[in-house]
Amino acid sequence: MPTQKTISPIDGSVYVERELATEPQIVTVLAKATVAQKEWKKTTLDERKAICEKFITYFLDHADEIGLELTHQMGRPVRYTANEIRKGFQERARYMISVAEQALADVQVAELEGFTRFIRRDPVGVVFVIAPWNYPYLTSVNTVIPAILSGNAVILKHAQQTPLCAERYAAAFEYAGLPEGVFQYLHLSHDQVAEVIGDERIDYVAFTGSVEGGQAVQTAVNKRFIVAGLELGGKDPAYVRADADIANAVENLVDGAFFNSGQSCCGIERIYVHEAIYDKFIHGFVALTKTYTLGDPLNSETTLGPMVKASAAEFAQKQIDEAVAQGAKALIDPDLFPANKPGTPYLAPQVLVDVSHSMRVMTEETFGPVVGIMSVKNDEEAISLMNDSAYGLTASIWTKDVEKAVEIGEQVQTGTWFMNRCDYLDPALAWTGVKNSGRGCTLSVVGYEALTRPKSFHLKIADS
Repeated sequence: MPTQKTISPIDGSVYVERELATEPQIVTVLAKATVAQKEWKKTTLDERKAICEKFITYFLDHADEIGLELTHQMGRPVRYTANEIRKGFQERARYMISVAEQALADVQVAELEGFTRFIRRDPVGVVFVIAPWNYPYLTSVNTVIPAILSGNAVILKHAQQTPLCAERYAAAFEYAGLPEGVFQYLHLSHDQVAEVIGDERIDYVAFTGSVEGGQAVQTAVNKRFIVAGLELGGKDPAYVRADADIANAVENLVDGAFFNSGQSCCGIERIYVHEAIYDKFIHGFVALTKTYTLGDPLNSETTLGPMVKASAAEFAQKQIDEAVAQGAKALIDPDLFPANKPGTPYLAPQVLVDVSHSMRVMTEETFGPVVGIMSVKNDEEAISLMNDSAYGLTASIWTKDVEKAVEIGEQVQTGTWFMNRCDYLDPALAWTGVKNSGRGCTLSVVGYEALTRPKSFHLKIADS
């Protein structure tokens, strides 16, 4: 029986091993989802909300053990992992519950004598969620909860690195009393994922991952008359204007660049600083970076854990080495971080200056604890450089001038525009990207639209 192994980045040991689903198991899951969804859509929204609230309770009650599992699976320091549940996961799930009635309400149209007319939001059917390992609960909850609330059935496929996350979802929904078949998970190979997408019982696909993965999903989807929501990569920029609060910008941008070892689609990977404050900003940024502790993520004092794999660390280091060979200057001595070891997932954070857009580190997604910083003369130069990218997920500006922030934001090609913050998803706002960062939307009332289809009711009243 084919299996998948989760190699813990902590020490290279096998932490989890699971059998991949067999063809008969896949067929059974798809059949159960289809049958269960037909009954689930008949339930009231209040019933669905109550189950989802109890689902959240399960996660909060088990946050510490779930956090420890997550640290073993993907390497984020244990001091942070439980917060994925207690903060972002809970916040997003509860917000999507709170706006469900508004999002799913009938759309009323102008009265017309002799007719009753309205648009109802029908569930699409069976939703296939393909989730990544870097924020496995945060990314998946964006779709799973609103899909269930909309009256859909959900099949979840989690990354090979984080299979226990899918199993936790199943345990939570069982605890909450969700009818059998409405939520299920599958451990699948890439070929099996394409097979499931191609099955006529799948009505919508929600994918979060790399551009290459998104292209594979799109290829599979193109064979059918369905669509996919694609949340892909990023090369997210920040612009620090001359009037910025430098200390605040440094504190938040260092965290935005290095939290989760830089393994975030909306993490900060490139920074443009006005020349008037460039030297002061660099001094503060480097000083704060040096305070990080790279090491065993099971140690509560560790603030920077290993990357997910040695190959990921090697990729990031190669971008650093290429940039230095092209004239960039590395400001962090890796020897300051004794746990930094070539050939392992443990990689010291790095700050690069004297960089340009001729270097891969400023144009291609790094997905590691590396950031390049450039000096700019004015807003126009910053806008041009921020837009010089194949990606457009988030971008941020650091300034005291709100009007200028909006003016510049209207010119930057991005899905989310931040002022004086970064690397955060507000569940009240649409989470979306442009260019190679994907298409579609999750979160906010808008996030329900892809999970439902409009059904028009045009009722002529019989003559009395």
